[in-house]
Amino acid sequence: MREERPTRDQLRVLIPEERLQARIKELGAQIRADYGDRPITCVGVLKGSFMFMADLVRAIGGDIRCEFLAVSSYHGGTRSTGVVRITEDLRTPIEGQDTLVIEDIIDTGLTLDYLLRSLQVRGPASLKTCCLLDKPAHREVALDSDYVGFSIPDEFVVGYGLDLAERYRNLPHIAVYTP
Repeated sequence: MREERPTRDQLRVLIPEERLQARIKELGAQIRADYGDRPITCVGVLKGSFMFMADLVRAIGGDIRCEFLAVSSYHGGTRSTGVVRITEDLRTPIEGQDTLVIEDIIDTGLTLDYLLRSLQVRGPASLKTCCLLDKPAHREVALDSDYVGFSIPDEFVVGYGLDLAERYRNLPHIAVYTP
């Protein structure tokens, strides 16, 4: 039996593209103002952050180095399993670097908490976070991001890098998925 794909009727735009891009420009300006002219090592959490990170580093401007980590906690479903795995690590050290972790969404907080603890022991000069979406309703650990794009309600979202079983990442907006 073939798996049925969700139809477009099951997606409702939550944050339109224009609003996303305007907020990302604001975040970039705020981050650059906070760091001044210091170089920033931006660590994107794959796969979900790739679109956000690309637009954000352009908005930050200045001296930027890009690194990536791949993690998994959803394993294909619509709820975090609570089990975080690093599936691809950084390729270069962050010791002594001002480091900004760029995440697509904070849900339970377990993934970001795990990553921050893992990165802190690597000796960065500073370690801050920037998330596009914050969903505080499911928070299981006390965790706040230094920079937040949008706080969203307790709904499963896709688009702009976020997926459902690898689908919908290419949407230019954030949409609520309803099964």
